[in-house]
Amino acid sequence: MSAGVEIEADGRTLTISHPDKVYFSKRGETKLDLVRYYQAVAEPLLGVIGDRPLLLERYPDGASGKSWFQKRVPKTAPDWLQTVEVTTPNGTTSDALVAHDLAHVLWAVNQGCLGFHVWPNHVPDLRIADELRIDLDPSPGITFDDLRGAAVRTRELLAELGIDALVKTSGSRGLHIYAMLEPRWDGYQVRAAAVALARELERRFPEEITAQWWKEERGSRVFVDYNQNAPHKTVFGAWSVRPKVGGQVSTPIAWDELDTIVPDELTLATVPTRLTERGDPWADRTPQSIEPLLTMSDKDMAAGLMDAPWPPQYPKMPNEPPRVQPSRAKKD
Repeated sequence: MSAGVEIEADGRTLTISHPDKVYFSKRGETKLDLVRYYQAVAEPLLGVIGDRPLLLERYPDGASGKSWFQKRVPKTAPDWLQTVEVTTPNGTTSDALVAHDLAHVLWAVNQGCLGFHVWPNHVPDLRIADELRIDLDPSPGITFDDLRGAAVRTRELLAELGIDALVKTSGSRGLHIYAMLEPRWDGYQVRAAAVALARELERRFPEEITAQWWKEERGSRVFVDYNQNAPHKTVFGAWSVRPKVGGQVSTPIAWDELDTIVPDELTLATVPTRLTERGDPWADRTPQSIEPLLTMSDKDMAAGLMDAPWPPQYPKMPNEPPRVQPSRAKKD
């Protein structure tokens, strides 16, 4: 391994250790290549994840190596790093890294971070969730064309409700639809809005889209994962490089690109040039209101619907149905 490389960022000098360590084996990109990537996309990256807590996915030996999730900044970290206390669903607290500036991002990259999972909150007020995040999850048998169709359906419904939505690739097999929100609602309310959206999409397009939490009930339909909006839930960040050997990026795209985009081609090798040529498709994000979705949620509850199931790591919630697979419940 070569000697460390000094990088200037935000008035600080960071030493990138083992800069020639290969992180992405498909084309041979190194740790330093990853640093250069984040330097190239710093402005739009920080426009989305800036001043949000991060859950770090660490791969110190590259995308093909062992990994773990790191919630806490280690005690050996430099004293200039900004952190914030966050709480997991079971009540455990930890000091999470805050994406304060590029220097914080590059510090994490030097620790072997190949994935930034981002909270939907800004410091200092973590009670407010200011993003609606709709994860279109491909069930078995679902193609990317099916996801495209579901994304368009979701956008059209949100537009009908007066909510401007944006789209990005997940960096894996899915699509994420985001709406920047007015700072008025907590995570429970934003999740309720997401549940209402998922249920309305299923009502309108029952052959294509499902809001069913249990996999055995989804069939070959696109699942709208409303629980990505549960309080304390993180989602893989926009402009972040996935820990995959090809270095795929979770890339914001314009809606008119959706029909032609090939997600696997959006990598740390291609996205900087794309950004230079096309600009940031999320540059004009404006805060939206979820009041129309909350009104839909209230109507669903008044009609006798229960809350949708929560993930297993969350405590039992009021008005939640029994947390058991439907097939098992029938047997019991």
